[in-house]
Amino acid sequence: MRKLSFVLICLLLLIGVKESSAQFNRKGIKKSNKKMGNYRGGKSGFGRQKIYNSIGISLNAMNYYGDLSPSPGKLSTDISFTKPGIGLSFTRRMGPRFSLQGQFLFGTLKGSDAESAKKTDASNGVYRYERNLSFRNQIKELSVVAVIDLFENQGTYMSRAKWTPYVYIGIAGFLHNPQAIAPAKDLQGNPLAEAGKWVDLQPLGTEGQYAKLSPTDANYGIKPYSLAQVAIPFGLGARFRINEVWDLSADIGFRYTFTDYLDDVSANYVDLTKLSSPLAQAMSYRTNEIVGNPTNPTPSGIPGVNVQAGYGSEYVTNKRGGKNQNDIYMVTSIKLSYVISPSYHRAKFR
Repeated sequence: MRKLSFVLICLLLLIGVKESSAQFNRKGIKKSNKKMGNYRGGKSGFGRQKIYNSIGISLNAMNYYGDLSPSPGKLSTDISFTKPGIGLSFTRRMGPRFSLQGQFLFGTLKGSDAESAKKTDASNGVYRYERNLSFRNQIKELSVVAVIDLFENQGTYMSRAKWTPYVYIGIAGFLHNPQAIAPAKDLQGNPLAEAGKWVDLQPLGTEGQYAKLSPTDANYGIKPYSLAQVAIPFGLGARFRINEVWDLSADIGFRYTFTDYLDDVSANYVDLTKLSSPLAQAMSYRTNEIVGNPTNPTPSGIPGVNVQAGYGSEYVTNKRGGKNQNDIYMVTSIKLSYVISPSYHRAKFR
């Protein structure tokens, strides 16, 4: 009996110490974790008590792939034009591996022929360098993606993995507005009021979007492009648990867009006389800023203005861009996330 009593006393003391330790840990984590500390589990399956939310803020680096990339390759980009961005996200954990994430992202894309193209590359660089187009585009993106973790978590948020790789895919809508800096003078040498300023390119119709083109023109039937577009975001990364309520993640992803006009460049050159203003003409054809007097001149139709052969005049082979490939942009992110205490009003506690 004495041995039995001693064993019972030891068990009671052990339970008391354990309970006291649990109380101390719960207070140290957060008041909102009290119920979680008392949770003893239930039936198998991912119940509502294991669903939780988190909010995050990310610092992003953005890069552009398109007609103003250094080379025609799909994966060609100019790293020197990497621009910063910021993102805000809300994530809802839905299963052992599965989460849904909504995110707002803001950042800038940039490209420049004169700075990126290799003018010593006779096969393509010379053409791109002499084309001399440039742009910036401020992106405002709203996305919803499914996030799939490699390592599952069958427990609550406090028992999530120390780290896990993940992949994501979803859908995004974004607003964009390509711009470029206006030259000092128009093609006839007259000063431009917009000289040195960032100018919105879409309203100018630099490829004849607002012009009356004839059926024989290479760009006949071209339409103004929309500044509201859709993209498919996809990528991969890794998430690391800092403590009970903080995570740090890093990922790299791409946005496949359904437009070729992030840079305002896609189709052929258009007859400059059909554009609406000297500003539109100057923003459509900028080779004169590189070559000066053309070495192989072609009449432009504008009094006193010749253009370089192959640039700035309407012809089926005078390509300004490559309309067979849509533009892509890349987002590299580092995100800090905070787990919001879940609601347990439907969970069962002992």
